[in-house]
Amino acid sequence: MTAHDHHHDHDHSDLSETELRVRALESILTEKGYVDPAALDLLIETYETKVGPRNGARVVARAWADPAFRARLIRDATPAIAELGYAGRQGEHIVALENTPRLHNMVVCTLCSCYPWPVLGLPPVWYKSAPYRSRAVIDPRGVLDEFGVAVPDHIELRVWDSTAEIRYMVLPERPVGTEDWSEEQLEALVTRDSMIGTGLALSPNK
Repeated sequence: MTAHDHHHDHDHSDLSETELRVRALESILTEKGYVDPAALDLLIETYETKVGPRNGARVVARAWADPAFRARLIRDATPAIAELGYAGRQGEHIVALENTPRLHNMVVCTLCSCYPWPVLGLPPVWYKSAPYRSRAVIDPRGVLDEFGVAVPDHIELRVWDSTAEIRYMVLPERPVGTEDWSEEQLEALVTRDSMIGTGLALSPNK
């Protein structure tokens, strides 16, 4: 559904109070000529599908394929990510967290929804929800189980709380069986959720 559709859609029974406020504001700005619905649609599409999380997938694929880049990413993610041309607002201080066979990292922002937009795009709705923000800290294994990710007890699970100063992205484990894959092929296995830690990279067999 586009922003223009939102303007004409009167069935708001399934919307939250925040969503209703956003739609009301959008309608007013559109009517006054301050916002072009088509331009707004393009902006949203850009952040959702082009700015991210495809940018993040390219970062992950490069780290999987290039050990030197991976080392730079883990040491200081912001300049390493900038090497690929990704920088800007909400991406000034990014820390990369590497998942290993012994460690699984998961990201939350308990106070609001701080998120590395340049590499992951717009935060998903559930990332901003109060249940996720509170339960991710109290019961991270239970939350991951609901996402379909079972983390065995012998694997350490660390939850990282993003702030306005530091935003985190997860470097997921490289799937087995991709040793000879190109970076472009590897990108297709990287999901947004795997870079938050609420998912895993896709299997090459799927």
